[in-house]
Amino acid sequence: MTQLTVEVLGTGCKKCQQLEANAKEAIAQLNLEAEVSHITDPMKIAERGVMKTPALVVNGQLVSQGKVPTPEQIQPLLTVD
Repeated sequence: MTQLTVEVLGTGCKKCQQLEANAKEAIAQLNLEAEVSHITDPMKIAERGVMKTPALVVNGQLVSQGKVPTPEQIQPLLTVD
């Protein structure tokens, strides 16, 4: 099984922090191992083509932007290959 990589893209506002917490909770609920990082540099966020934050990237694929999905909404996004 490959290592799951989850990235939260956002400047660190409350919504960004909530998305990170929700992602970590979803990972824990599914009993997965994942590397979670938070990218706050606006230039790095823009380089990825993200126009709305917060955004969620799973294994290099943008799966959500401009909203804060619940842990239950994030869970199916973590199991997609």
